[in-house]
Amino acid sequence: MVLATFLLQNPPDPAEVQKIMLAMIPVFFILMIVGMAIVIVPFWFICKKAGFSPWLSLLNLVPLGGIILWYVLAFSEWNVVPAPQPGWMPPPPYPPQPPYPPQA
Repeated sequence: MVLATFLLQNPPDPAEVQKIMLAMIPVFFILMIVGMAIVIVPFWFICKKAGFSPWLSLLNLVPLGGIILWYVLAFSEWNVVPAPQPGWMPPPPYPPQPPYPPQA
């Protein structure tokens, strides 16, 4: 409300407004690139781990394409092999087995 009153009393110079807008265009472009990278890079790895082509992550650039990708990932069969658990030892048999007889 205060800004509107200030602008009515002192209207901005159109040349200054044009310079400000031209300065904001590169900033907006850089923010858009960063925003797209923040979305596309994780989806790239998710698609790769799910066994799909990582290029499907580019669907996020299309309007509503990201929602389509979510449904594809959510309702499809993932072709992955579970990672082995290193260091896992099977439990010892119960009751404990007697020691082997000595070999002669």
